[in-house]
Amino acid sequence: MATYKGTVGTAVVNYAGNYPGAVKGELWYDSTNKDFKYQYPNVTAAGSWRTGGNLNTGRENTQGTGIQTAALCFGGVPVPRGVTEQYNGTNWSEVNDLNTGRYNATGFGTYTSAIAVGGSGDSGSVANAELWNGTNWTEVNDLSTARSAAAAAGADNTSGLVFGGNVPPASATTESWNGTNWTEVNDLNTARTVLAGDGIITAALAFGGSPPVTGKTEQWDGTSWTEVNDLNTARQYLAGCGTSTSSLAFGGESPGTAYEAKTELWDGTSWTEVADLSSARYLFGGAGASNTSGLAFGGNAPGSPGVSAATEEWTGAGAAIGAWATGGDMNTAKKQTAGAGESSSNGLAFGGENPGTTYLAVTESYNGTNWTEVNDLNTARLLLTGAGHANTNALATGGENGSGNLGNTETWNGSSWTEVNDLNTARRQLAASGASNTAALAFGGAPGPSPTGLTETWNGTNWTEVGDLNNARSDLAGAGTNTAGLAFGGYNPGASVVGNTETWNGSSWTEVNDLNTARAYLAGTGLTNTAALAIGGSPPVRAFTEEWDGISWVEVADLSTARQSAASNGSSTSALVYGGSPPVMVTTEEWSSSSNVVKTLTD
Repeated sequence: MATYKGTVGTAVVNYAGNYPGAVKGELWYDSTNKDFKYQYPNVTAAGSWRTGGNLNTGRENTQGTGIQTAALCFGGVPVPRGVTEQYNGTNWSEVNDLNTGRYNATGFGTYTSAIAVGGSGDSGSVANAELWNGTNWTEVNDLSTARSAAAAAGADNTSGLVFGGNVPPASATTESWNGTNWTEVNDLNTARTVLAGDGIITAALAFGGSPPVTGKTEQWDGTSWTEVNDLNTARQYLAGCGTSTSSLAFGGESPGTAYEAKTELWDGTSWTEVADLSSARYLFGGAGASNTSGLAFGGNAPGSPGVSAATEEWTGAGAAIGAWATGGDMNTAKKQTAGAGESSSNGLAFGGENPGTTYLAVTESYNGTNWTEVNDLNTARLLLTGAGHANTNALATGGENGSGNLGNTETWNGSSWTEVNDLNTARRQLAASGASNTAALAFGGAPGPSPTGLTETWNGTNWTEVGDLNNARSDLAGAGTNTAGLAFGGYNPGASVVGNTETWNGSSWTEVNDLNTARAYLAGTGLTNTAALAIGGSPPVRAFTEEWDGISWVEVADLSTARQSAASNGSSTSALVYGGSPPVMVTTEEWSSSSNVVKTLTD
């Protein structure tokens, strides 16, 4: 008879409480609660769309190839019709144009090995085919049948299929490409145009299209097409991505709905409706490797000017879910404090206030379990800011005490604070970014009754004024480094709470996508300006956490305890938040971008 140890390789562990060393599916005995338990990763049950980087040239009737993090967009209207852009998972970059500008083309391949085929020009449908090698387009042999608004499938520019389209009329013709020539093969069962397709030369999928508007789906096995289960929502002008057994269909136009946002997932047998696009659209481009990872870009969307540059990224079910867990309490309750450190196991808290002491100099260091009091700041203060990606190398600057606003700056070397040169403009309620006590950025805050956009950079010796924030504000948060910073949230000069986000490139600030929830008195952390967290804040007092990926903010798991005027440190995958109010807190929470579900075995 098989035993647990013989099957799993270890005996059942006896542990008081939840066992932190358990691997997926491992059983342990909780001696405190007298239960057998096991755990498994906590993942999303459904997929979702998230904002990506905008195309440089908004367009409709465009086409795409590639995957979510390496995609190609080419052609479309308005003119110029040959514009081509590459996506790196964050931004689109313009590259060399098609030789023959066109719209309603189709294509297949990767962002370094693709083919653009057919489409429409000034004189109607065209047969032109061009190969992309990652740098340039080269004209190759034409399609046998000129057409526009067809669909295609193929792994790269050496082999693929083109099917359907408008000749006119709507066509069922399928052509196979071998890297040199096109050959007619077996037709679709249903002639159609403005359809979508994906897959490779030996296993492809065709779905949707018109006339009439249809949800018909067909699978290609390398020889012929077979009708399979229809889309739930018949539509035309849609986009798709994936394989013949793992595909997405999204957007388009359906009878009675000019702009569709619906997304459907194909599992090789049937279509299932999942989360909608954030922006309904049609006549747009799509790319992606499977039904768990996709990209939608451009198209025609509601409102003026109609033609869109917007990009959305699809992440399917099974993505890790982050969570906050209880950490060790600080020795001194505090709010309006500052912090530094690189992860949930490495933190430094300094300054602030508590009910018994208006201005604190107390400094505490965190080792992943406990806070330990270390040497105090030289100048007690509250409403200061901090920088540094380690609890042994940090910077404290700004704030206020009984004498007014401060420009005082101190550096931490792991054991003590040293006073160095002051900020040029003394202020409170400011934010900072920076990896160490020799390279930091301080921005925003209140030097007087009104917020400022002043930004200063620190080189280890002196502060130098550089370009201001575009949006003056106080009580904001920051993340990143002195050359790649992020500023978000706060109060503007009109005393309104804002969600404005700006990125710093070493010389100037650029406005980017706002927080989903505008707030002030929030905490922020992140080692770069492309991966950060916005935590808590007010008004009212929030538990919200948002994650920044360099393009947009998305809401993730809430804090266990809502708080404002807290401090934070770490990365977007491993972070701490500590202190804050109300009431003034000693509590710490630890963030991990992945978490587990613990289950108890019952009789």
